[in-house]
Amino acid sequence: MIQQLPKIKHLNANNFFLMAGPCAIEGEDIAMRIAEKIITITDKYQIPFIFKGSYRKANRSRIDSFTGIGDEKALKILEKIGKNFDVPTVTDIHESTEAAMAAAYVDVLQIPAFLCRQTDLLIAAAKTGKFVNVKKGQFLSGASMKHAISKLQDSGNPHIMLTDRGNTFGYQDLIVDYRNITEMKAFGVPVIMDCTHSLQRPNQESGVTEEIQL
Repeated sequence: MIQQLPKIKHLNANNFFLMAGPCAIEGEDIAMRIAEKIITITDKYQIPFIFKGSYRKANRSRIDSFTGIGDEKALKILEKIGKNFDVPTVTDIHESTEAAMAAAYVDVLQIPAFLCRQTDLLIAAAKTGKFVNVKKGQFLSGASMKHAISKLQDSGNPHIMLTDRGNTFGYQDLIVDYRNITEMKAFGVPVIMDCTHSLQRPNQESGVTEEIQL
């Protein structure tokens, strides 16, 4: 299925594919330099690559946290990266009204984990015809993601990917239950492991997510 993604390169059944980039688009220069660096590595090792950058971060603990540089400005940077480097791009959307807007600039729409059950959001993403990557909620099992898949498929979109990003353990920890990956792979869609979230301790009293130092 992933081979149908526009501009995807280096597809090899014996290799993984990579989605990587800045958490949020903070400016054109830094985003372009990040893309160039990653693509140098993925070209060298023949790794299929999708550039990821959020045009806006809607889920922040504190009101003074950085959220973005402006939706259209950030989306245009993502579009430029896709064109200049000939790679597919992915970004998050947060409300159904954002789906068509973001789809005009990127190749993949990503549904944040906290929003994976939002029916209107999934339907709007599906109706753009773009690939849709749904991040499994921290509160769900892998098997329960069949309902998100059904919503997308019933809306006429077969281009579906799922991402595991850990499960909430207590109040301020995430753990990875690898059974979820096996359960989601059984649905016949590409499954992605987001290791960055699995190394976090969210919902800290300070309002800033902590990174676990290994």
